[in-house]
Amino acid sequence: MSAQPVNPNLPPDHVTVFIDGVELAAPKGSMIIQAADKAGIPIPRFCYHDKLSIAANCRMCLVDTEVGGRSAPKPSPACATPVMDGLKVFTRNEKALKAQRNVMEFLLINHPLDCPICDQGGECELQDLSLGYGRSVSRFVERKRVVADEDLGPLVASDMTRCIQCTRCIRVTAEVAGTYELGGMQRGENLQIGTYDGKPLTTELSGNVIDVCPVGALTNKVFRFRARPWELIARESLGFHDALGSNLFLHTRRGDVMRAVPRDNEAVNECWLSDRDRYSHQGLYADDRAVQPLIRVASNGDEGDWREASWDEALARAGRILRENGADNLGVLVHPATSNEEGSLLARLAQGLGTGNLDHRIAQHDLSDGAVAEPFAMPVADIDQADAIVIVGSNLRHEVPLLHQRVRKAWRRGAKVHVVGPVDFEFAFDIASKAIVAPSRVADALAATELAEAVRGAERVAVIVGAVAENGPHAAAIRAAAAAFARSTGAALCRIPQGANAVGLARHGVLPTARDAGAMLAEARGAYLLYGIEPGLDFADQATALKALGGAQVVAFSHFACQSTRRVADVILPIATLFESDATLTNLEGREQRAVAAGKLPGQARQGWTVLRALGGALSLPGFEFTDLAGLRAGMQAVAPSASAGRATAAASGDGLELAVSPAIYRVDGLTRRAQALQAHPLTVGPRLSLHPDDAGALGLGQGAMAKVRNGAGVAALPVNVSGLVAPGCAWVESGYGATAALGAGNVTVEAA
Repeated sequence: MSAQPVNPNLPPDHVTVFIDGVELAAPKGSMIIQAADKAGIPIPRFCYHDKLSIAANCRMCLVDTEVGGRSAPKPSPACATPVMDGLKVFTRNEKALKAQRNVMEFLLINHPLDCPICDQGGECELQDLSLGYGRSVSRFVERKRVVADEDLGPLVASDMTRCIQCTRCIRVTAEVAGTYELGGMQRGENLQIGTYDGKPLTTELSGNVIDVCPVGALTNKVFRFRARPWELIARESLGFHDALGSNLFLHTRRGDVMRAVPRDNEAVNECWLSDRDRYSHQGLYADDRAVQPLIRVASNGDEGDWREASWDEALARAGRILRENGADNLGVLVHPATSNEEGSLLARLAQGLGTGNLDHRIAQHDLSDGAVAEPFAMPVADIDQADAIVIVGSNLRHEVPLLHQRVRKAWRRGAKVHVVGPVDFEFAFDIASKAIVAPSRVADALAATELAEAVRGAERVAVIVGAVAENGPHAAAIRAAAAAFARSTGAALCRIPQGANAVGLARHGVLPTARDAGAMLAEARGAYLLYGIEPGLDFADQATALKALGGAQVVAFSHFACQSTRRVADVILPIATLFESDATLTNLEGREQRAVAAGKLPGQARQGWTVLRALGGALSLPGFEFTDLAGLRAGMQAVAPSASAGRATAAASGDGLELAVSPAIYRVDGLTRRAQALQAHPLTVGPRLSLHPDDAGALGLGQGAMAKVRNGAGVAALPVNVSGLVAPGCAWVESGYGATAALGAGNVTVEAA
């Protein structure tokens, strides 16, 4: 064979290959299957996945190869055979087809005849390929093997008799999630895929094993047996439980959302989806969903007496409350996952009513620096290529699961990851250095010369600041320290926006020109407009919020007519969630993305922008003259986000433990709190107080003991979790639970209950 390249005009890192007579240029070191996929030439496969390592164990991709006029003695696996200059590949000749058909016969020897009743029917890769490569009659007459199923938890159902041992699921948990929870046990025909210990999957990305499984061995437990794939209509939507804005499809049947599956977008979520985004749609059908406008008729008990009303009557009541309490007497509080369209109208409404008390930063204690959400200084896709990453005050794996997965990819490439925060959170990668200190010392730890020296030689550095830092009472100091660190080291500052659309709402003016969220609750107003908020769980300081709202007139635009909303509201206007809306969100890198309405609206609920338009029109306010969504979008203008410096919640000093608060992964908003499968997941640990062993010992508290936790905001009774992961002098709780909602910021005193 000549050493001269077949095509000398190719770049030096490419070679020429011929697949089924088609001349192709392929990168050196790439595999035959990758070159074929790029050219659109189909090669059957089961174990190969372009996001996973090569296993080459199903052998379905066998092809015939020829080099220098000499044919290979036996078929080659296309997924594990590198290209070489002048290589000829035949995917459809007699030799290749015979090998592929023989492999299919072997795969079907033990596969059960479940197709008519299998929940994967209609979207099964094995079913599709067996039609083209399988025999009509099996030559195998012995008894098929049976494999016992495992309980993999509330999200993933297993039927392992169907498994063809492609090992995709093993590689997802090992390489993508980093939890190594699945593996192969025994050998030969006795090989089984399972967890070995029989425990449920604990990774926050477990649903991705469903997507990669080419048969019906691993399926969606929530969706199982509820519909056939050909009955479903796919609608483009977005994940809105974190600021990444994962792209997804919602599959609906007759308007009911049946399941969510990932929609490929390499720049955002690649082909993956977090369990939080995949299963939260269950919450759409909660018993307390707001389905009819409600008006309070009497204050009888905590929730009062309510009656259903027409939209005209409810809007008239809401308009009267807002008109009578305009200007500085009105506060407008907006959930940070609210869409750009709704945010733009809320800004117009506040301006028309003459109030500057407008804010979406409802979960943040310290806004003394006037901080607003800003896009990442480094694109999400580039974090894969970072050389050093500093994570500041974030349980990143729970806060933004697929951003955590990007950091893991960088670590697998050799990046060094450093952590600063009050809790040594669990990550799926090794930590090069860590400073686990109380919240008041995070800024000082970030300014330490050792950390700057550790990243100085790196070319691409990212500083990721998360919820524990952003929402705490020392947030302004930590933000300043992070910005200074980024300037001194040349790092990209990536502050995680606290809300799915915090960047978009800041751009569309949902920010105060007078009082911020904390100030308008601390200095109670006569009336409030709440938008998409669950009053009992969503505020930074629940006691202050409920006191202010309880003494005022409240118009609540709400997805749920929950107990806390009924307790404070005078009018409840039922609105759509994002899964039922045509809307845009702006994600953490400033990327505006669009979702279309998928699910049908329950009862008399309406899309939020239509309700706001009707209310603005009834109040004769300017900016509400449009008649459709296109008209609304045509009048939307982004502005440079700015907010006046606000107040800081005073951090308690002196005795007691500093409080560190992180969002519970499946309690971040009303929808996830009502998704039953997510609430049954092992990561939903319930409300508890985590203490360092030294602090727990000094207080005389052991594992599981009940403790009374008290600060200036309120009192909570919580079970104790003794953990060396918590910094000494610190108490860690998760937000999103009623039991922990009573605690605000600052120091807490702890005693045996």
